[in-house]
Amino acid sequence: MRKNWPVWTGCATALWSFVYGVLGVYWTTGGEGYPFAKVEDDRSTASLLEGAPVDVVAPVMAVLGFTGAVVAILMTVRRPRGWLPQAFGAVLAVGLALAIPDYTPLAVLALSPALLVFAFTGIPGAQGGLEDILYWHRVNVLLIFLGGLLWAATAIAYHRRAREACVSCGRRHGRPVAWTTPESALRWGRRAVWVAVLSNVPYEFTRVAWYFGWPLGISDGFRQEMADTPWMLEIGLAMALLGAGGGILTHGLVQRWGEVYPRWIWWRAGRRVPPSRAIVPATIVAVVLIPAGLMNLRLIDDNPGSAWGLVMPGVLWVVWGTALGVAAYAYYLRRRGTCVRCGQGDPGRDLLSAPGRQAAPKPSAEPAPEPSAEPALRPASASRPAGDR
Repeated sequence: MRKNWPVWTGCATALWSFVYGVLGVYWTTGGEGYPFAKVEDDRSTASLLEGAPVDVVAPVMAVLGFTGAVVAILMTVRRPRGWLPQAFGAVLAVGLALAIPDYTPLAVLALSPALLVFAFTGIPGAQGGLEDILYWHRVNVLLIFLGGLLWAATAIAYHRRAREACVSCGRRHGRPVAWTTPESALRWGRRAVWVAVLSNVPYEFTRVAWYFGWPLGISDGFRQEMADTPWMLEIGLAMALLGAGGGILTHGLVQRWGEVYPRWIWWRAGRRVPPSRAIVPATIVAVVLIPAGLMNLRLIDDNPGSAWGLVMPGVLWVVWGTALGVAAYAYYLRRRGTCVRCGQGDPGRDLLSAPGRQAAPKPSAEPAPEPSAEPALRPASASRPAGDR
């Protein structure tokens, strides 16, 4: 399944697009359940399309859905031709995964352990059950986000095939591009790590301040409302601590303990860290942070300057997610090793596993000739006339 990911992701993208094309026709003809309709505040989302009229969005959804289904199949089974299909897929990927959603993917990811417990124990407080948290408007946001990820995978696979690169690792035969070498990736990856870590400090600082009674960036009355709401300040503190912990783990993308388990993880100490254990979670967090940050950017006009603490720190999530994605990609370039599909790459080289050491040059297959003090002599036969041979 992993080796054939371009095929199954292309088919899944086509299926997703077709289903939403059918739903677009259904809502255009007056069907119920339009997921962007105006509803009560506690059942709405902060999606880009929230409150958009059905007679505009639904027909566009139908056209893009059916067109996307055809394009996704063609991008998967036909030889790449031109840039238009790739641009179509890239625009849908950015729009569906980053622009339209709100903080729902991030909230579900951060609260997933609690949601699993609540599925069996029930939700504390006045809410009735999971349906009061994962209602249809939010589920639709998650489905749209998933569609964006599928379109991103389809566009990446098509782009690699168009470049005649390996669809698995993206490398082409020949000398690698300078910025993709492990040494270069380590340099710009370190910068990305620092940007990612520092961009979340304002959010962490404000939420910790609220928990301990300092209404930083909000009014005293609003801080009191939060204190009167069960678990509100505790959730904010937990999100801040999760962000701080994530910042510590982000440093592992450019530290030795991100490649070899350190001594304080005694049951794995000294063993190599599988690259996927860092790349996969870092990439997931990076992708869900960006739409949440864009949501906060849209909410700036709804919050006065005296309430900057509510949305301004969250706007920096766009920077955090982008920098984290760049850092994860740099880590991937350094540790991807030899591709099992095309055979390219340096097997198992970790720049940070042996600090202060440089990789020794590989010996030549043939030893270099030793210099001789005697002048080079030609064979006797080489000085004879042709007729004497």
